[in-house]
Amino acid sequence: MKIGTPKEVFEGENRVAMTPESAQALQKLGHDCLIETGAGAAAGFSDAAYEAAGVEVVKTAAALFKAADVVAKVRPPTETEVKRLQPDQTLISFFYPASNEKLLKKAAARGATTIAMDMVPRISRAQKMDALSSMANIAGYRAVIEAGNNFGRFFTGQVTAAGKVPPAKVLIVGAGVAGLAAIGTATSLGAITLAFDVRPEVAEQIESMGAEFVYLDFEESQQDGAATGGYAAPSSPEFREKQLEKFRELAPEMDIVITTALIPNRDAPVLWTADMVEAMKPGSVIVDLAAERGGNCELTVPDEKIVTENGVTIVGYTDFPSRMATQSSTLYATNIRHMMTDLTPEKDGVIDHDMEDDVIRGATITHDKEITYPPPPPKVQAIAARPQEKPKELTPEERKAQELAEFKAQTKSQVTMLAAGGLALLLVGAVAPASFMSHFIVFVLAVFVGFQVIWNVSHSLHTPLMAITNAISSIIIVGALMQIGSGNWLVLLLAALSVLMAGVNIFGGFLVTRRMLAMFQKS
Repeated sequence: MKIGTPKEVFEGENRVAMTPESAQALQKLGHDCLIETGAGAAAGFSDAAYEAAGVEVVKTAAALFKAADVVAKVRPPTETEVKRLQPDQTLISFFYPASNEKLLKKAAARGATTIAMDMVPRISRAQKMDALSSMANIAGYRAVIEAGNNFGRFFTGQVTAAGKVPPAKVLIVGAGVAGLAAIGTATSLGAITLAFDVRPEVAEQIESMGAEFVYLDFEESQQDGAATGGYAAPSSPEFREKQLEKFRELAPEMDIVITTALIPNRDAPVLWTADMVEAMKPGSVIVDLAAERGGNCELTVPDEKIVTENGVTIVGYTDFPSRMATQSSTLYATNIRHMMTDLTPEKDGVIDHDMEDDVIRGATITHDKEITYPPPPPKVQAIAARPQEKPKELTPEERKAQELAEFKAQTKSQVTMLAAGGLALLLVGAVAPASFMSHFIVFVLAVFVGFQVIWNVSHSLHTPLMAITNAISSIIIVGALMQIGSGNWLVLLLAALSVLMAGVNIFGGFLVTRRMLAMFQKS
């Protein structure tokens, strides 16, 4: 089939849904690739580069829509682009169906299959197609760069002959993909970084990146990320007030605030109010990554940068990924390529739109002239998991009672085993000759001693002490050699087998240990 990518018509959009590299990968799946003239120019990909990769360059968008079986783009389609869709054609792009209901109905009426890259379910298998995460990662990084561009000091602290410069204090609100990317960038630049999120399970991730997690003493903050597909859920008014109270406490100390909090299919929650902005120091910077959905900051103006009366700069750009168009296009085109790989399981250039597949079904919003949004819940749990509950701490009395119960159970087990062993000895003694019994007693004692020696060695030491623990088997060989000359054919057979098995154990142990030690030797 033919996969075509038109030039983006949205003002200021520099990304492109196909790169020369991704086109070559699509061709290996059996597809032919088309691109509109100049579609990749703003992202740094020339028409000549596409032609060298085997892509056919088409002069107009209308001609491309007419020739392509699959149309891949970045921004949601315009009404003109929807009118160009043909029956049985597939459109792959961001769409945001919850807020584009009118456009959704028009796409369904055209008979086209629409795959929304913003609807890819957040399950482990779909991570390679998760375009929202790819773009959020870039936005988080770019947000820190934009903050630094508008901040009048170093991020890291410095001590120079001219004086001491304190490090910048950065607060990241929301620790999703964008938030974690911002944390990583801010800490790598040397800033003192704090981060807040309503999901306590991300605290470990935040702290592992060198930032400090801002805790709230509020029970509702124990939200389950798995139940919301890895996103934060709406909070109660009581929790919101506690949250704002904490932010008011932090506002005067912060030099840079980056807000990333979004809830799917809702306007962005206002988390940084006007009075917090007023409490910030002159020269401070706020970067609002939620500006496109209304903004987390009360004073954010989408697509603009403003400076308040008290000298705080508020950046409300909505095109952070587009400001790094080459990188963004490469990642997004890779997401598209992985989606096409799933749609072309046989790699024969024929699309198999399997509506039983969790990922394909979740991302498909129109199919066979029907609106298939919203999708059913995926059969696989979302990537976020409920944190394990910590075991309850026992009081001294409860601990004592627990130890006593365990001791009684262990004693009972040992008594039962001793009784069974004694009974077995009596039965064997009644039928076996006296000479056999003396050997049997030695065997039982050897088993007991060997078990106690090996069992009391820590499991973590079994591998590094392989040679030493296997050397214990030499005791078995000595005992077996002593029994070989007893004259009894059964004892002779058992002793010979003991020598053989113990020998294999000893030499095998030393061989394994030698190979392990060789791994640590310099070549």
